[in-house]
Amino acid sequence: MAYVPVPKDLTRIKSKFIFNLTKRQVVCFGFGALVGLPVFFLTKNTIGISMAAALMILVMLPFFLFAMFERNGEPLESLLLHYVQARFIRPRTRIYQTQNFYAILDQNTRNRREVSRILRGKDKQN
Repeated sequence: MAYVPVPKDLTRIKSKFIFNLTKRQVVCFGFGALVGLPVFFLTKNTIGISMAAALMILVMLPFFLFAMFERNGEPLESLLLHYVQARFIRPRTRIYQTQNFYAILDQNTRNRREVSRILRGKDKQN
């Protein structure tokens, strides 16, 4: 009888598209090839093949990182977005402010007592 292992965490399973890669990885690798190959062919005659290959690798590296890097189930662009928001957009120091519900109730009670004293005519300041 055939035995097929079933993973315990089904959220980590991703559907494969081509060559055992996901659609996201295929698209990112495609963009990397569209950017990196012209860089190689345009620069190989001027700076040499080995330097052109190194430049091509450096140009294609961000696309490969966006395709493959994932931490805690989040892709790289999500992590970069969180970093930019925490570093540049949101304020660095957050002021801790609480709304004390009991203080609000106490102030409300004092206000009601004062209004009832005024309505009964027991306000002796006038």
